[in-house]
Amino acid sequence: MKRYYVIIGNFGSGKTELALNMAFDGAKRGEKVTLVDIDVINPYFRSTERKADLEAAGIRLISPNFTSSGVEVPSIPPEIFSVFSDNSDLVIFDVGGDPVGSIAMGQYYGYFKELENFEVWYVINVRRPLSSGADENLEMIDKIHGVSRLNITGLINNTNLAHESGAEDLVYGYGVTKEVSERSGLPVIGTMGTESILDAFIIRAKAEGLDEAYIGRPIKIERYMHRDWINYTEKGL
Repeated sequence: MKRYYVIIGNFGSGKTELALNMAFDGAKRGEKVTLVDIDVINPYFRSTERKADLEAAGIRLISPNFTSSGVEVPSIPPEIFSVFSDNSDLVIFDVGGDPVGSIAMGQYYGYFKELENFEVWYVINVRRPLSSGADENLEMIDKIHGVSRLNITGLINNTNLAHESGAEDLVYGYGVTKEVSERSGLPVIGTMGTESILDAFIIRAKAEGLDEAYIGRPIKIERYMHRDWINYTEKGL
């Protein structure tokens, strides 16, 4: 059955990283994947930055008009409507990282409400401004729902400090994610990180008796949106 995912979260949450990993993993399984980059807010952290890699993997990419062309007033292409009737097995929406960005999703509400296999995941990184506590994330979730009319269906803990991250960041994020889950009634879908960090977190979680219900499944990722600025200056994005 065709599956749809909307990945959303505040700036720096890692929503684009998750969207890319889901797309590449789907392609490796032999699925027909469409990735919709609908982030019209942040011009520098978009799925479209990996356009060549996505196309090489056989992934269809739909992105805002003018994205990555130097014109930073992108518009939403009408091609997006095709994903509701095409032959894709997996469709992933990478959505702008705040309520303003979520407004773009509102025009598709009539299509989304008819879908049977549809998830909206909110990614949490408490090491980023405006999402460091439960109150801030709950307010963000409420605002996103208000402008997009989409109901968040699950939470992802992706607390990190980019290349300076460690298992302790996920442990810290666990506490906030747990509180958000308890107060909102939303389930924790998973905890996300690179393999070494996630493995270390799982060991600590067991040692400290963290509740698996607020850890969810381990989501191991590759880092495609590199922000190691030393390597960036030498090799580019």
